[in-house]
Amino acid sequence: MKNLIRITFFVLCFSLIDGTSFAEGNTLSTQPFSSDRAAAAEEFRRGVQSYFRGQFNEAVLLFEKALSYIPGEPLIMDWLGKSYFRSGIEGAALEQWEAAKDLGYGGILLKSKIETIKDRRSMNPAIFSDIKFSDQASIKGTVNKQEFFLQPTSICAMTDGTFWLVDYGANELLHFNVNGIITEKSNGPIQGFARPFDLIELPDGRLLLSEFSADKISILDKNGKYIKSFGKKGRGAGELIGPQYLAQDEFTNIYVSDFGNARIGVFSPEGEPLFEFGQKTSDFGGFIDPAGIAIFEGLVYVADGVHGAVFIFDTAGNYMGELLPKGSLKGMTSLKVWKNRLITADTNSAYTIDISTGAITKLVSLGNAPVRLLAATPDINDNILLVDYQNEKIEIASTIKELAGGLFVTVDRIFSENFPEVTIDIRVQNRNGYPVVGLNEKNFFITEKNRPVDNFEFYGSGHLSEECDITILIERSPESVADTELIDTACNEIISALKGKGKIKIVTASDNPVLEGVYTSLTKTTALKNPISYDWNFDLAARLSAAELLSAKPKRAVIFLNSGGDLSNGFNTYSLNDLTAFMNNNGIKFYTINLHKNQISPEIRYITKNTGGKMSYVYAEKGLTPIVEDIIETASGLYRMTYRSTMFTNFGRDFLPVEVEVRFLTRSGRDEIGYFAPLE
Repeated sequence: MKNLIRITFFVLCFSLIDGTSFAEGNTLSTQPFSSDRAAAAEEFRRGVQSYFRGQFNEAVLLFEKALSYIPGEPLIMDWLGKSYFRSGIEGAALEQWEAAKDLGYGGILLKSKIETIKDRRSMNPAIFSDIKFSDQASIKGTVNKQEFFLQPTSICAMTDGTFWLVDYGANELLHFNVNGIITEKSNGPIQGFARPFDLIELPDGRLLLSEFSADKISILDKNGKYIKSFGKKGRGAGELIGPQYLAQDEFTNIYVSDFGNARIGVFSPEGEPLFEFGQKTSDFGGFIDPAGIAIFEGLVYVADGVHGAVFIFDTAGNYMGELLPKGSLKGMTSLKVWKNRLITADTNSAYTIDISTGAITKLVSLGNAPVRLLAATPDINDNILLVDYQNEKIEIASTIKELAGGLFVTVDRIFSENFPEVTIDIRVQNRNGYPVVGLNEKNFFITEKNRPVDNFEFYGSGHLSEECDITILIERSPESVADTELIDTACNEIISALKGKGKIKIVTASDNPVLEGVYTSLTKTTALKNPISYDWNFDLAARLSAAELLSAKPKRAVIFLNSGGDLSNGFNTYSLNDLTAFMNNNGIKFYTINLHKNQISPEIRYITKNTGGKMSYVYAEKGLTPIVEDIIETASGLYRMTYRSTMFTNFGRDFLPVEVEVRFLTRSGRDEIGYFAPLE
């Protein structure tokens, strides 16, 4: 009798479905039997758990099996779409989501997700001249008669999403978080700053500040604390009169636009004077108002506000010509490198300048009201920060498409092993798939069945991590035989550059891929298990390399040691687009180290470029360290939170819905998902 009661109770647990679980028979051609619903519920539960373990192929099989019991169930179709998406098979994901949407499931949230993915997959992205920005938020210097800053002149956007504002009028620096809140101030040495004008970040994290009235340059630590100064008033070597805009070249030499001397001063990284350029010569008429400086691929671009021109020099100060002829943009101020272009501002607008053609594109205008823009600075979240000196405010501009489309928010993983304590990983991107960094607990709102969760705690941001995990992919083509020692040297250089800040695994590509194991300084790649093969498969090995990183640190990458083997069998199982999507949808970058200066296949170039990775030559001047540094410094939009659930679990058999909303300035995004507590 007791056994009969237990069996009856077990069946009822799977047949009693609320609004967050399987839809009732109105979406089905026939009512499923209770046994089918019970079987579907069990497969669905196992599928959700596989999904959060990163076992997406297994999750696909389990959700498809669940659908075989209840065909057309939109909740299962949604999760099948999620699994396909994380597997990189975006076409199949869209099919499932479209079908669920047609059944009335998901509402505007699912519709927006479908539109965003289709937009990313479009083969005809908007050309740069069609991209328009609009101001989305303002930060005013005075609010309710309380003064926060006066006469701002420049902004230094940091890689963590924050930014420093140069407060020329109040002689201080203000540090803002991503939400526009002042978090700290810097007033300089004991005597204070003397009309600070421009600020840039140095490669080592220190800050460099020009002081217009003090005729000097100051070096600060990353928190704005004064360290030392160099330069003095005068017209001689290393002397300045009214220094304004700053830049630094690849050798970390410092360039300063010297307004009073109408020239550019160049200093060593520690402030030793090197040389000056820009005076009148036989081939150059000289500056009148040298303003912003930008350095790109060994060339120095200098704006002149009075001439309305951008002049080109090499890093030795030799005049190379004009990018913009005189009269092109009168009143130009700052000049920055942005997306292989230059960005500048004049009185009331911001523009990009194509470095190869000199074509000018207006990005955003603040209208015809009295305005004086002294800087247009792009930040890591693809906003443009505009400094209005006259009206004492900061305008934050974003693309119109981003403002209309909002944020793309996905819950990557939910850890419920210690239920009711729940840990959740949330990935935040813009509409184009780029990470949004710098968010904090004020930007996240988590609910369960639309009720706020208890004991919510912001655990941290993946972007702030200084660690990364790497899979090194080694091809076992006949061409790689001659590279045995070179491969071993490259692997040793990579692990040396990592300095213990993460884990490295080795995957080899032959007929079938093999995980060779964890790589250490004692490992020898001269004794790999996988044999050499003419039929080596790149796609299977690349897929395995990326799959090994699904549970890795937020900053993760595959490094391919390219011997130049034949790729005719390279994409028999997974297409190039599917491989790229698999990496992108799981926050993985793909880097290529070429072991020879031979022709690089377009497929390898494509996957490297479209995952945000880079290419390098094994004998690059700076070695392979920059590759590892780039991985560690990569932007990550992954955030971790914890909370305490108050949901009833039905002994671990009930699906527990979770809603996540992210608000960032005037934009927002949302994801609706769920999980299962452990079985009891």
